[in-house]
Amino acid sequence: MNITAKEISKRLQKMGDKEDALFLQGFFKTGVGQYGEGDIFLGIRVPAIRKLAKEYKNLQLKEILSLLKSPYHEVRLFALILFVNAFAQSDETIQKKIYDLYVANTRYINNWDLVDISAPNIVGAFLLTKSRKPLYQLAKSKTLWERRIAVLATFYFIKNNQFADALKIAGILLQDKEDLIHKASGWMLREVGKRDIACAESFLQKHCRVMPRTMLRYAIERFAPSKRRKYLDGG
Repeated sequence: MNITAKEISKRLQKMGDKEDALFLQGFFKTGVGQYGEGDIFLGIRVPAIRKLAKEYKNLQLKEILSLLKSPYHEVRLFALILFVNAFAQSDETIQKKIYDLYVANTRYINNWDLVDISAPNIVGAFLLTKSRKPLYQLAKSKTLWERRIAVLATFYFIKNNQFADALKIAGILLQDKEDLIHKASGWMLREVGKRDIACAESFLQKHCRVMPRTMLRYAIERFAPSKRRKYLDGG
């Protein structure tokens, strides 16, 4: 008998902790007008979710998708971990199915941890040897989380010493109004700098005067104090 998403969801709900749920609802900004408004937390820590995911490594994709549509944050996180694990273990045919399901259901990937745990290893990994056009469509989305997916997907490219798309997308998002985009873009610039400091500094020298301060501070976090001051003072 095949396990169903409904059964797994019930199991996850039983693992919840009310105090942890209250903390997580504050940490992930679920109040009115905040970026995670209305999200519901069960109160399950990530290591426990990852451990449980190992038990369901052969779960059918349709059941994982059903879990992704859950109202509970940790159930969606569980689904994304399953998708990431399945992607890593599959051939390109299945990888394409997972990628297609992912980009068709971004409305359920609606907080920064959900994006960060999945976008590099699904979107980035799938597009590594393909056209990057879908990323630029996501980068221009009106939806915060789709724009963050575009940024975080480039982390996979960066790890493979391909920096151009990370820099281009950071450039597109220089005027973004969301702090979570500034942080993500700055993080990617920092990762580029860890591998090719000249490449990162070329971008910074061009844009440091107009970059959001959060993006700039993340990008130069590992620089020597004197060099950080130089960029904070406008290069």
